[in-house]
Amino acid sequence: MKPEAFAATRDNARPLRLFWLATLSMFMIVSQALMASAQGAPQSFSVLAEKVSPSVVNITTSTMVAGRTGPQGIVPEGSPFEDFFREFQDRNGGPGEDRPRRSSALGSGFVISEDGYIVTNNHVIEGADEIEIEFFEGFSLPATLVGTDPNTDIALLKVEADSPLKFVSFGNSDNAKVGDWVMAMGNPLGQGFSVSAGIVSARNRALSGTYDDYIQTDAAINRGNSGGPLFNMNGEVIGVNTAILSPNGGSIGIGFSMASNVVTKVVDQLREFGETRRGWLGVRIQDVTDDMVEALGLASAEGALVSDVPDGPAKDSGMQAGDVITSFDGKEVQDTRQLVRIVGNTDVGKSVRVVVNRNGNSETLLVTLGRREDAETTFPASQEVTPGEPSQSQLMGLTLSPLTQDLREELSLPDSAKGLAVVNVDESSEAFEKGLRQGDVITEAGQSEVLSISDLETKVDEAKEAGRKSLLLLVRRGGDPRFVALSLEEQN
Repeated sequence: MKPEAFAATRDNARPLRLFWLATLSMFMIVSQALMASAQGAPQSFSVLAEKVSPSVVNITTSTMVAGRTGPQGIVPEGSPFEDFFREFQDRNGGPGEDRPRRSSALGSGFVISEDGYIVTNNHVIEGADEIEIEFFEGFSLPATLVGTDPNTDIALLKVEADSPLKFVSFGNSDNAKVGDWVMAMGNPLGQGFSVSAGIVSARNRALSGTYDDYIQTDAAINRGNSGGPLFNMNGEVIGVNTAILSPNGGSIGIGFSMASNVVTKVVDQLREFGETRRGWLGVRIQDVTDDMVEALGLASAEGALVSDVPDGPAKDSGMQAGDVITSFDGKEVQDTRQLVRIVGNTDVGKSVRVVVNRNGNSETLLVTLGRREDAETTFPASQEVTPGEPSQSQLMGLTLSPLTQDLREELSLPDSAKGLAVVNVDESSEAFEKGLRQGDVITEAGQSEVLSISDLETKVDEAKEAGRKSLLLLVRRGGDPRFVALSLEEQN
């Protein structure tokens, strides 16, 4: 073949090779996209459900509620119906006295070890005299309480079984991404073992407490799901189903699971000590705002501003009010919430380096941490209602009363229960429309504990001053929590 002919043949083949290379590249891109789609959207959850079901349990609690004594107040004294109702009472346990009765509650949980350790929510078992665990295979075992952490609403139980139990492991909740598929299991509304699926809707939700780190999911979570696991697609527990945001008490696709990276630390301490042991710095702090930056000599509105230094580890180290904590134990501090969590997750008794900005200069302090639980006993964060507090008040369409011992007994609440009892609800109010009813208990407002009517009034005023149009309430009914947002626009 002549060189001229060979060159012509080679030139004619080049477009054909380019065509096939382009086609092959396009095919590979489409194939990868299809594979990613198939991995992200499973055709069925049946294999996963079958794998983890034996480790998920139903929990039934039983509590003896003391009868009330004294006059019941059914009819006014001197009423023409007084004799009739007295006769009725005599036939049903005697005048002015109710017989003790047993109250039951349902929840969910999951086994984390073959020797019978079980995780659930604290509010599921709080105040219970007896705890019964029903397993997927159909048998039941009594459980004992190992320890609880009301701050994260986590409880650890223990059962004794004749053979090793099937269990599930915790996964790393920090690896969960918004949009990932998840599966919830539990005992919703007492209907028995049930599965629901959805996605991670949001992460790092802080709703009701200092140590909160909730995963938000649209997987259906209802009353009775509390304490049950939230699984990733590898069958690992990445959250404990705890609460829902709902106007009517049912699932509307906004559920919250306490992140596993919080739960594991709590469970490890409960397992070892029967209680939590969180680090304590001993300062009162607030976030740095933009208008403080120049006055404090900072470059940006970051860190935690120390507003007070009572007796404790920080004071012993030389920390002062007005210091801005910028680093703790080698970790940069962005705001107060982050600092509280870092300190709480640090071992009690550990000596740590704390970097503070003081009058524009950086200083390093060596602090030996105390134990927060001991500090809270010595310096309680909250107190019972003081004398002079009104017995009832109307606010946001609700007639509210601080919890008294009589009210606790009437509502079958444990002695430790705190908050405001809903005595009545205006049926024309937004509160009624969103499902609040007589007997509900408001325990938090604006992510802060409320013990008195004045506490709630203060949170309403603060929200208005901040320009907010609504206030988020944490409402408990039968021990089950849910968040309800009520409008403030028409409140005076």
